Amino acid sequence: METATFIETLDREGRLLAAAAERAGSDAGVPTCPGWRVRDLVAHTGAVHRWATSFVATGETRPRPIGDPPALAGGALLDWFREGHGRLVETLAAAPPSTACWHFMPAPSPLAFWARRQAHETAVHRFDAESAAGGTVSEVSTEFAVDGVDELLCLFHGRPKSRVRTEKPRTLRVRATDAPDAVWTLRLSEEPAVTERTGAGEAECEITGPADRLYLALWNRLPLPEVTGDASLAELWRERSGVV
Repeated sequence: METATFIETLDREGRLLAAAAERAGSDAGVPTCPGWRVRDLVAHTGAVHRWATSFVATGETRPRPIGDPPALAGGALLDWFREGHGRLVETLAAAPPSTACWHFMPAPSPLAFWARRQAHETAVHRFDAESAAGGTVSEVSTEFAVDGVDELLCLFHGRPKSRVRTEKPRTLRVRATDAPDAVWTLRLSEEPAVTERTGAGEAECEITGPADRLYLALWNRLPLPEVTGDASLAELWRERSGVV
């Protein structure tokens, strides 16, 4: 996907998140994030948006922590969220491709990284907000969902922080049923997972389903779709794949 497409998606997803949060109300529980209220979800996502904006806008080359959100609720919190989301979209759209700044996973460029990462960050939390509001949730394209699965499996869980590990080598496969070649093989061990975009070879467990369902299920927002083989590997994913 092109960087411009990620920015357009980020714009849409942030607007949908705010609208869903407004419908649900600040005190509504978020069923996909146990222990959170909508105000926590909005505050978290808004703080991440401002954090991302700060790197792209200033060219900062060193990491720094995400700032604490203000103690707001209701309309004031939503106004703060919408302001920060709009600033992020504008900053990314105006940044030149040569922008250099800190980023925490491999990417063609820092700008491409932040556009992609914030589009997926916001899309997943938009689902959280819509889950809190009830009713029909918004769809994402198959292409975007496949990209999100790829980012999660190949990048997030290749980092030292990933807890998806096994005492002895195991193999887990993920396959989208509605996208050609959208198949991933994760080689698990005591080290971070090594993921290849391939369906070659044997796998002890396979998780299969439409790309948009896999996207949300692998982020632990929905139950895993079809699981074949050794279900203990699917359970391992559910227990240990939370991103930190």
